Amino acid sequence: MATKVIEIPDIGPVTLYKRRSNRSLRLSVAADGEIRVSLPSWVPYLAGEQFVRSKIDWIRAHRIKPSQHLRHGQAIGKAHRLHFESMPEGAKITTRLHQNQIQVFHPASLDTSHPHVQKAAQNACIRALRKEAEQLLPRRLQDLAERTGFTYRSVSIKQMKSRWGSCSTNKDITLNLFLMQLPWRLIDYVLMHELTHTKVMRHGAPFWQELEKHVPHAKSLRKEIAKHHPVLVASS
Repeated sequence: MATKVIEIPDIGPVTLYKRRSNRSLRLSVAADGEIRVSLPSWVPYLAGEQFVRSKIDWIRAHRIKPSQHLRHGQAIGKAHRLHFESMPEGAKITTRLHQNQIQVFHPASLDTSHPHVQKAAQNACIRALRKEAEQLLPRRLQDLAERTGFTYRSVSIKQMKSRWGSCSTNKDITLNLFLMQLPWRLIDYVLMHELTHTKVMRHGAPFWQELEKHVPHAKSLRKEIAKHHPVLVASS
């Protein structure tokens, strides 16, 4: 598969992909903000560039917004800070977790808002959230269970797309690593929600009555968590 990266003013880098199986030009904006054009192998790259220029308004409407970019010094989870560090030209984009720092090293020619730099930062931040979640959430769950009298069989940490947590009929609890971006009161609400499922599986009046025995403001917390939009979310 042949590729070419071009630079479009006010848009930035665009990656052109040539595929033999393609019959037409296709434009997409990836979850990490990267702009891609897939075109038939026989179509010249210039046609792909012209196609992008004709779709600039569409791209602006669908690409990642600057306010969504991960920023230098940004707090991630409960204990980490994100640090971007510029490196000499030719250096590769690399990341590492060092103590409480999430370090993202990138060539000086690439701005921190570049899709590839942002993608590397996102992956590193997710690793940090997973580390925090594995260290903190099982202990927090156990403490809440002991205080409220609930029991469960196991707890695991996963990257989940649409749920904060889940509980199986066998009382196996799964918690979303992205929980670490929420305030502790909302984290505790989710943990108590899943613990309540160990006793009442279905959402209904008996479930909410049981939950509210231990979380008196469950309804207001439920509304609050629905309005919360973390910076880091699972890719679709």
